[in-house]
Amino acid sequence: MKKKLKTIPTFKNEDEEREFWGTHDSTDHIDWSKAEEAVFPNLKPSTRSISIRLPEWLIARIKELANFRDVPYQSLMKIFLAERVKQEMSVK
Repeated sequence: MKKKLKTIPTFKNEDEEREFWGTHDSTDHIDWSKAEEAVFPNLKPSTRSISIRLPEWLIARIKELANFRDVPYQSLMKIFLAERVKQEMSVK
């Protein structure tokens, strides 16, 4: 027997929608068996600039590594951070 789905309300803004989905089960409103994988080939992840103070010697070593790998040093730092976060999250 197929479950009767509830209607999804109209939301005034993202905050209202976030609040709703934080307190409701999506399976009461959506038949996930009919879901299709979405592909967004041109979507770029949101980024935010931060300031961080690092010792001069560390910046110099990172720049050396980046030069050796032929990548911008800030990109290399992002790679290093992402790898470490992934490693730490897998330990949990």
